[in-house]
Amino acid sequence: MRKKISSGSPWEEQVGYSRGVRVGNIIEVAGTTAMDGDVPVGLGDVYAQTVFIFQKIEKTLQEAGAGMKDVVRTRMFITDISKWEEAGKAHAEFFKNIRPVATMVEVSKLINNDLLIEIEVSAIVDPE
Repeated sequence: MRKKISSGSPWEEQVGYSRGVRVGNIIEVAGTTAMDGDVPVGLGDVYAQTVFIFQKIEKTLQEAGAGMKDVVRTRMFITDISKWEEAGKAHAEFFKNIRPVATMVEVSKLINNDLLIEIEVSAIVDPE
């Protein structure tokens, strides 16, 4: 069984991707940024963008029948690695007790210059 989760973004159709995909008990959430429609959120604030992104990811996971507790891996792509502590603080607020494996790497830029971080996650739901 393959379940595709859409955010409704026109980019999904144009580029050919889904916000999230669940196959069996595995869920993958695509790279997620701090965009609210066409408007960037948290301009200049890595912490605010990270919180917003994890809130979006949480909604995607819920639509896939999962939650943040099911996340086993996070991947964070940040445009200024010197801001890692701000992103890390937000990460800890969502995952302090869950503690998935995590990767954070610096990238030269994202699709919009106002975006400071992009995050994707992998989750595994316990079979019922």
